[in-house]
Amino acid sequence: MRQVLFHISLARPWAFWTHVPDHIWPEVGIVWAWLLLFGLWGVWELASHRERLTRGVVLQTLGWWLAGIPLAYVIPLFVPAKSFPVFGYGVMVAIGFSLAVVDARRRASRQGIDPDRISEGAIWLLFGGVIGGRLFYLLQYHAQVYEKVESFKDLLTATINLSAGGLVLIGALVGGGLGFVGFCLFRRQPILNLFDIITPSIFIGIGFGRIGCLLNGCCFGDRCTLPWGISFPEKSVPFEALSRRGFLPPDAPSTMPLHPTQIYSSLDGFLLAFVTAVLFTERRWPGEVFATGCVLYAITRFLVEFLRGDEIGQLGTGLTISQLYSIAIVVLGGSILIWHARRGRSGADGLRRQ
Repeated sequence: MRQVLFHISLARPWAFWTHVPDHIWPEVGIVWAWLLLFGLWGVWELASHRERLTRGVVLQTLGWWLAGIPLAYVIPLFVPAKSFPVFGYGVMVAIGFSLAVVDARRRASRQGIDPDRISEGAIWLLFGGVIGGRLFYLLQYHAQVYEKVESFKDLLTATINLSAGGLVLIGALVGGGLGFVGFCLFRRQPILNLFDIITPSIFIGIGFGRIGCLLNGCCFGDRCTLPWGISFPEKSVPFEALSRRGFLPPDAPSTMPLHPTQIYSSLDGFLLAFVTAVLFTERRWPGEVFATGCVLYAITRFLVEFLRGDEIGQLGTGLTISQLYSIAIVVLGGSILIWHARRGRSGADGLRRQ
């Protein structure tokens, strides 16, 4: 695991992968960080507008890229910190989100849909996902989050402090889905057709996001006796959680081998991305890919939960909260599949009406 990949240095703007004695993570100067970030953004912009590329688009992109050099010397004047961390989880989520949008734009373009509609809908999905993921996290871990709250300021800080963890993936999927529905209604777009387009892309995002979970140490597995079991070091998320539960002696250097459930979930995400992408090319009616994706993901998530070691049964059922959510997602996807089966309409007619 590696919660912090590196620090962005404000005090040394031109530092490049410099190791600082009081940090175990290397530092990268803010100038290099800005040039890399907006360099990637520039490539994105130029690729997105390649069919209508103009000199204005090129100059605007280049201007934003070069503006980072003087701006890097202004930011430290208003920010007291000398550096700030770049978290592995956030980087992997950003990579997954970006690649998911690229994949969905490509699929939309092949369907004759403006790719910019996908990019706009992705913003609605992102904000809805963050809100939904956070609300589900607060619902599930409210006792832990608000344990030391003594004032309204503490309450507000604890509620929005994502750096202390966290987001619940299923909550993010629900919130993101509702956000995307809101976008489709606002823009008067065909909901099920667009959901089919983005479903494989969502699984790409899940695949990368779960790698972020491994870097962060969250969503860890139960005890594992198989050769690929992994141990987490002292002060890691799994180590602290297992120590609180009395499963580790005080002098333990690391956890016992645990199931790498983050890797299981990541592979599951990439596999479902492939399966639903293939299904999209053969779909018979709008919503088939989305509904099938819901059923497949909920079933695999339900099974992986039996190997997780970070959650306990809820509501006296012996099932984790994520397993209960998974049952609801199966019902949603299954209901759509059954409804269309009973309608008995031709998928080709349905697609033509879109």
